[in-house]
Amino acid sequence: MPKIRFHKLAAIAVLIGFAAWMGTGEFSSVGSAADKSVGTGKSVTTDKQAGAGQPEAANAKTAEAEPKAAPRTVAVVTPPRKTFARAIRISGLTEADKRAVLATRVNGVIDKLPVKQGDHVKTGDLVLMLAAEEKISMVDNAKQLVVQRKAELDAAERLAKTGNLPKLQLDTARSNLTQAQSQLETAQAELDRNEVKAPFDGVIDRIPVELGSSVMQGGEVATVLKLDPVIARGEISERDLRYVKIGDEADVRLVNDQKVTGTVRYISRDASAQTRTFRVEVAIPNGDGSIPAGMTAEITLSAEPTNAVMLPRSVVTLGDKGDLGIRAVGKDNKVAFFPIDLVDDTPRGLVLGGIPEDARIIVAGQELVKEGDLVKPVEADQATINKLIGEATAGTQ
Repeated sequence: MPKIRFHKLAAIAVLIGFAAWMGTGEFSSVGSAADKSVGTGKSVTTDKQAGAGQPEAANAKTAEAEPKAAPRTVAVVTPPRKTFARAIRISGLTEADKRAVLATRVNGVIDKLPVKQGDHVKTGDLVLMLAAEEKISMVDNAKQLVVQRKAELDAAERLAKTGNLPKLQLDTARSNLTQAQSQLETAQAELDRNEVKAPFDGVIDRIPVELGSSVMQGGEVATVLKLDPVIARGEISERDLRYVKIGDEADVRLVNDQKVTGTVRYISRDASAQTRTFRVEVAIPNGDGSIPAGMTAEITLSAEPTNAVMLPRSVVTLGDKGDLGIRAVGKDNKVAFFPIDLVDDTPRGLVLGGIPEDARIIVAGQELVKEGDLVKPVEADQATINKLIGEATAGTQ
């Protein structure tokens, strides 16, 4: 039987010893368990049980050792509240209070044209007259007949009082006078059909015909405008309709930068089918006629005053649901979101309603926090606020 060499036996012994050590599950440094059992007088089994709770204790100590994240610092302000009138701005244009296109009622040749474009006329003033010599003659004859019939009636009444005229002849004289007066009215009406008169006080804006020209029945001969008051007309949205009423004052800025003031005189109760807007008319005094019709205008309507604050545009942000609002800090130093009601947009900033009176509004850092976050509020100084408002003003120029 061959002999097994010594180095092979040594390798087998080491392998068996290593396998036995792995089977015990003890991986501590050599002699550590023995040292603990000797030094403390405790068994190795007791040390294993004590070591089982060490991971939990270590985790707790690690959590306590890690510092909590410090609350984010934000600049807040409690702005003064004032009463602001809601401004509703709409685009529109000016138009005449009244507009009439004058036309002839009969055929004829223009015989008189006493006015020209730009002239001011009063109600009943003659604007145009067609040649009507025969009709004028008929009127004159009818007037003479009326005078004659009136004289005959007077004579008949005197004779009837003395008893020298039968009552039947007196009635005939009265009937003749009535008939003559009717003929005069008919002749006058025929003559009037040859005349074109101003239907109201206004200005002659257009005369498309000339003296001596022939016109047909219904032909346009003049346009009359009434420009006092002049009307600024615009369309208001259905959302803003509730803020406006008849009699409210309105500011109107014309395209030439002229600013005038008027009064709301009409609000339509029937919305446009295409735009869902309502027609609004503002009457503007225009005694000198300096404001023409058809000029572009911006109408600013002032609604009922409301309690609001003025803030820079940069404070407005979007909420979780996508609505516009501001973030504020509550008494517990937690962030809250408040939807806003835009009252006005001015060069100095936004006028916002719907904000609680005790809200500390975040003016710096509002985009870095969200609702429910714990923050460290710091009152913003006046220089910061002025800078923000100044930036908002510059952005509108």
